[in-house]
Amino acid sequence: MLAYQDCVGLCDLNIDEVAAIAEHEHQNPIIAAAFGRYLLCHNGEPMIRKMILDDIEQAERKKDYAHAEVLRKTLAHFIACHPEHQQV
Repeated sequence: MLAYQDCVGLCDLNIDEVAAIAEHEHQNPIIAAAFGRYLLCHNGEPMIRKMILDDIEQAERKKDYAHAEVLRKTLAHFIACHPEHQQV
């Protein structure tokens, strides 16, 4: 049986990136890992980037600046690891 860590390891995203997708989509993290993998296999990197940006905006609206900072670092890591399909 696969554990959560196994699912994250198979999806080419890190835990924070999966968490950002789960937060944005209001889904279980394992479902978010599968969705993230699907998006990566179908040129969905810009969509993942937008999800993380939306999460940052939401955290700032709630004045949760600590979470917004974690999400900014998550976005920076995502862009560094998947630069080929990112918007400038």
